[in-house]
Amino acid sequence: MAKKSKYVCSNCGSNSATWLGKCPMCGEWNSYEEEVVVTGKNAVKLAPVKESKPTLIKDINSKPESRLDTKNGELNRVLGGGIIEGSITLLGGEPGIGKSTLALQVALGLDIPVLYVSGEESLQQIKLRSERINPESVNCYVYAEVSLENILTTIDNIQPKLVVIDSIQTMQTERIESTPGSVSQVRECTSIIQRYAKQTDIPFIIIGHINKEGSIAGPKILEHIVDTVLQFEGDRNFMYRILRGMKNRFGSTSEIGIFEMKNTGLREVSNPSELLMSQGNENVSGVTISATLEGVRPLLIEIQALVSSAVYGTPQRSSTTFDLRRLNMLLAVLEKRAGFRLSTKDVFLNIAGGLKVVDTAMDLAVIASVLSSDLDIAIPKEICFAGEIGLSGEVRPVSRIEQRISEAQKLGLTEIYISKHTKSVDFSRFKIKITQVSKVEEVFRKLFGRK
Repeated sequence: MAKKSKYVCSNCGSNSATWLGKCPMCGEWNSYEEEVVVTGKNAVKLAPVKESKPTLIKDINSKPESRLDTKNGELNRVLGGGIIEGSITLLGGEPGIGKSTLALQVALGLDIPVLYVSGEESLQQIKLRSERINPESVNCYVYAEVSLENILTTIDNIQPKLVVIDSIQTMQTERIESTPGSVSQVRECTSIIQRYAKQTDIPFIIIGHINKEGSIAGPKILEHIVDTVLQFEGDRNFMYRILRGMKNRFGSTSEIGIFEMKNTGLREVSNPSELLMSQGNENVSGVTISATLEGVRPLLIEIQALVSSAVYGTPQRSSTTFDLRRLNMLLAVLEKRAGFRLSTKDVFLNIAGGLKVVDTAMDLAVIASVLSSDLDIAIPKEICFAGEIGLSGEVRPVSRIEQRISEAQKLGLTEIYISKHTKSVDFSRFKIKITQVSKVEEVFRKLFGRK
């Protein structure tokens, strides 16, 4: 057994033969750590790599891809229909967001042998969670272990159809003498798992932690090694979670899955628009409906605004899950182009349900809700909005307007405001009233009947 020392940057993963005070790749200070690489008898035993030669693409025999149905419609939607055999799916998210719950829920719901490996919880803790999620599961093996060599041996003995690793930052291999979670351990463990998965056609779901910047902890090469990267997003103070595909070698990255966190686990939300809109019949000022898109999925969400006189000298600008800089820009447009004096008033904005949606088509709904609250005049709940606001006060067209109109019509809304500059769309096939506007002032006149 031979040992070799090297220094690795804990931030970006770059290597150096000597210790450096500042990483030349990422510019981080005091990030180099010494790690010892062990080679020889402790190396993980894997099958030798088959010798290959260049092949003409027309001579390659293609076979239909085989997908494993996860029994979870929202997860299947994001993955593109299911899990590909021999693939590695990396699931990342903030602590407490529900990564382990989702992975355990999938493992307990399948009727095939599944191995759930946990390096963070004991068997008793996993048992308590499984009793809340699915106490009748009979095909899920649970294994509390952090040694990758022992895990691969167990997989050879059990021969499961799916393996869940919770989490990759707790795993360690004897090939490297460093603490679990270090750059070298994460990179080496993931590389070994990748090679093992391709040799055996066993798919892996790997749970990964994220750092304070919001990206997956460990070297960036981790995301290059795996086949699929899923990001679990949401606010722990709210019940809704969004599963977003950041990378997918076997499908689209434009799909999202929406879940609701409950005591019994994560519930799939097949029609999120009905849940994200207030069910009350009373019209309240400052409340509007926005027709947005998350990926390729249309959503109708409720925008709530509150405009009041500033108590202190400096007016407050506050928003929840909406970009505060964009809110300030929209208020400046109202001030400059429409003549509304909002510089002496507090403005608070909230998106119902706690979802963080980044879609410029919400601009028109935000403008309407601010005006409604400022004038204290309610906008009928049967009206929704979809349009981007430019700095000159014009209402700009948005993408996939037909999907937004169809979603509004499906949920029983009677009118939608869109840009007058929208082209190449046949509006005659929609029964909903479509009102086209070109300026912020025109929106104000049509909504409130004032000049």
